[in-house]
Amino acid sequence: MRIDILTLFPSMFNGPLDASILGRAREAKLVEVHVHDIRDWSTDKHSKVDDRPFGGGPGMVMMCQPLHDAVMAIENMDPRTAQRILLTPQGERTTQKTVETLANQERLLMIAGHYEGIDERVIESLAPMEVSIGDYVLSGGELPALVLVDAITRLLPGVLGHEDSAAEDSFSVTDEHGRPLLDTPHYTRPREWEGAEVPDVLLSGDHGAIARWRHEQRVSRTSQRRPDLQNSTETTSTTDS
Repeated sequence: MRIDILTLFPSMFNGPLDASILGRAREAKLVEVHVHDIRDWSTDKHSKVDDRPFGGGPGMVMMCQPLHDAVMAIENMDPRTAQRILLTPQGERTTQKTVETLANQERLLMIAGHYEGIDERVIESLAPMEVSIGDYVLSGGELPALVLVDAITRLLPGVLGHEDSAAEDSFSVTDEHGRPLLDTPHYTRPREWEGAEVPDVLLSGDHGAIARWRHEQRVSRTSQRRPDLQNSTETTSTTDS
């Protein structure tokens, strides 16, 4: 997969793209991530990319020309068709299903807006998929772009150390009705720590019992912590660790 990120602040991506799972995936060429400075396509002698909004109001608005020309030029860098994505609080809220769908694309082009917003005319012209990572406002789309890149990359074949790692994450496991569940509690050594012990079932060697316990924990934890993921008639296990 190739991911192109268009931004006014490319230095914000220094570090995160080179560390941990993202860094290893890029080094192994399991994913390409290219960061582009939208200012490089400005025709203004001062590389101007924003201006005051018509009608008045606070802040500045990103102009049409630099962003449009950047998208056209960057899409021509690779023959694969790019799914355009605009990171915006007005977009569809991201879910694991969203991430899974995007992970099946050959190429993504992410637009990280900034300032007060982007001229609506270029948004209408480019017709990107508009995506939000939550119901709150950040200074720009750079951090949401990084969040999306991380969530997508870890689903790509060969990225995680164990092929079942992503399949057992929160929101990937579902109940018998297909509703997403949170992850189960996890434990490691030592067996006892400050008076708290690892549940006996995890030490039993009975893989069937362990699987049942983990499912019960997922259902119980989801009901307690994210009841919005379940409907009001959901019946949950009373088994707890």
